[in-house]
Amino acid sequence: MSVQKKPERSWEERKAALFNEKKNGYDQIDDQTKARMEDYCEGYKRFLDMAKTEREAVETVVGLAKAQGFVSFERGSKLQPGDKVYHVNRGKSVMLAVIGETPLSEGIQITAAHIDSPRLDIKPNPLYEDGEIALMKTHYYGGIRKYQWLSIPLKLHGVVIRRDGTSVRVCIGDEPGDPYLVIPDLLPHLAVEQSKKPLGTAVDPENLNLFVGTCPFPGAEGADRIKLMVLDLLEQKYGITEADFLSAELSAVPAYPACDVGLDRSMIGGYGQDDRVCAYAALQALFQVEKGGRTCVCVLADKEEIGSDGVSGMQSWAFDTFISDLCDTQGVALKTCYEHSFCLSADVTACFDPNFSEVYDKYNASYINRGVGICKYTGSRGKSGASDASAEVMGRVRRAFDEAGVLWHVAEMGKTDVGGGGTVALYMANRNIDTVDAGVPVLGMHAPFEVTSKLDCYMTYLGMRAVFEM
Repeated sequence: MSVQKKPERSWEERKAALFNEKKNGYDQIDDQTKARMEDYCEGYKRFLDMAKTEREAVETVVGLAKAQGFVSFERGSKLQPGDKVYHVNRGKSVMLAVIGETPLSEGIQITAAHIDSPRLDIKPNPLYEDGEIALMKTHYYGGIRKYQWLSIPLKLHGVVIRRDGTSVRVCIGDEPGDPYLVIPDLLPHLAVEQSKKPLGTAVDPENLNLFVGTCPFPGAEGADRIKLMVLDLLEQKYGITEADFLSAELSAVPAYPACDVGLDRSMIGGYGQDDRVCAYAALQALFQVEKGGRTCVCVLADKEEIGSDGVSGMQSWAFDTFISDLCDTQGVALKTCYEHSFCLSADVTACFDPNFSEVYDKYNASYINRGVGICKYTGSRGKSGASDASAEVMGRVRRAFDEAGVLWHVAEMGKTDVGGGGTVALYMANRNIDTVDAGVPVLGMHAPFEVTSKLDCYMTYLGMRAVFEM
């Protein structure tokens, strides 16, 4: 093989030209970008505090969207370039679109994130009394590490449908002076046997029971006096009875607000950043879309943490129905739209943690302050359960990010065969839509208090904007 001789260059120049150098993002941004980043992250923290559940996230998103001129989409309505519409699916997921000038037959640009997060759901028959303490039984949702939910302040959020069909919103722990709930841990003095157990089995899920009261109902006698007191308080405030728990969706979520982390305030700590950090980025990016180009769609789905099943998950036909309705306004077949579309599956990835370096492939790990983590494939073991993006798709995203000045790097979910994860990417790819994963690297993912970099959050938002402009 003949090799064309290159002009003489120093080794430093050759290295810069040939190596894929990994740089800290703060070495590459100016003061103006930092100021915009800080402003963006303040809005994001407010969003986190308002969206503790998927229902609350949908309500918050709709409120923000209406302020930007979005209106509820009605099937059969006529749409023009520049129109901004949204559709709420059963109060738990939401889809938004900005109609472009390019026909839908040429495809759409999609960002898809999820707004559900790991939590403790209240069981249908939750309330009981034991040891003169009233407790509520829970069933954990998503992949949690059970011990992390002990001895932290918790709030109770959700909705109850009463016997007469009316709905009541429950929020305990939100207002100043509100009480918190807790699941106390076992004291170390008595935890000798517990400490011998593997970390994953040290806490029995049936023991994740909320302490909700200790005072007996005045004058009551016999059993369940404290349970009666708790039910009486709930009836006074919310008009609900024990039977109403059967038609309720109540969740225990961490009580602390989102905040800055680090002496340099370079990070954000809070509950639910997986995946509301990408949901907020996708939403804000859509708000910047102007009339022209392709139609841009933002999908904020539910149930990702448990497989994306159900009517509000990404496997539901709700998304197909929404896009089909848009296609009907132009007489375009849904399959034609899909085969020319592109989706960025906007989900978080694992950030390299030096405290646990042994589980990461350092050469392919996502690092803090290096921008968006692009993940060619997720899944586990031999890429099982993954959407493996093609070289062409990776090339398109890489070029779009570079041209927009977005800082990005490669991201994998740990060493091969050590772990893995899944996103909504495969469900989009199964629809014949070119898809790749990208999102914010997270420390302590699925913990009640997750940590992200402000720079990575902002760069992910810029990455979403670049996708809509592709």
